[in-house]
Amino acid sequence: MSLRLSTVILPYRRWHEGGRSAWTRAEQLGFHTAYTYDHLSWRTFRDGPWFGAVPTLTAAASVTDRLRLGTLVTSPNFRHPVTLAKELISLDDISGGRVTLGIGAGGSGFDATALGQEPWTPRERADRFAEFVPLLDRLLSEDAVSYEGDFYSAHEARNIPGCVQRPRLPFAVAATGPRGMRLAARFGQAWVTTGDPKLYENGTPEQSIQAIRGQAERLDDICAEVGRDMTDLDRVLLTGFTPDRVAPLQSLNGFVDFAGRHAELGFTEIVIHWPIPDSPFAADEKVFEQIAMEAPAQLR
Repeated sequence: MSLRLSTVILPYRRWHEGGRSAWTRAEQLGFHTAYTYDHLSWRTFRDGPWFGAVPTLTAAASVTDRLRLGTLVTSPNFRHPVTLAKELISLDDISGGRVTLGIGAGGSGFDATALGQEPWTPRERADRFAEFVPLLDRLLSEDAVSYEGDFYSAHEARNIPGCVQRPRLPFAVAATGPRGMRLAARFGQAWVTTGDPKLYENGTPEQSIQAIRGQAERLDDICAEVGRDMTDLDRVLLTGFTPDRVAPLQSLNGFVDFAGRHAELGFTEIVIHWPIPDSPFAADEKVFEQIAMEAPAQLR
């Protein structure tokens, strides 16, 4: 299988002031999927413009035809499975079945307290995620769902006509721990990682490769435990959070080398950030476009 190349477009620009053009250009460049972050605000962008993921993807669906669209990632921090399912079914319909849901347990950033709650501990996030994913799976696959859990409930929730994609739109589950990986193996069509966050500041690219290899091997073991064919689960690397940071985007050859080393670990999709000036994702747009147009052929 050829290594797919995708991008993530942060929703920080007004639609008519550069927002729309990024999505249409992503399709012209041939990206497999264009994702966006599903946050209420995020890190250094907190005090500037930031728009909602689902409306942004809905607008993107209306100006593209072939490009797949998705979130990287949606989390329980401010989402409820019942309302999220309705929005996703609507988005899948509007896009003609081009939506992938990237989903994770969430973190301790601004989303964790925006609704006025205390941030959950890692254990609490994992507990909620373990209930969130199976319920969302049912809501997107069944016409009517009733459920009473420890954290979420649904009472005769109707989701007719369901997703365009059957039995539902695909899940790309972000996880590095065993509980999350088990959810990826059971419910995911893809597994997502950003590498080992402990290596971001002081690690080396070689240490990062070893850490990601270890994650992939743990996922293989879990797939075997739950009876999932590991070759049936796509593996997605969201770049920008390894010790390399944006270095792979400095040249076509550098990126091909970076992507090739991760393809050897079994990754089927590499996601690169759309360049944002004066940010952690700053990169030369001409080099970025060269990578988009030329790297996939070199990675087959």
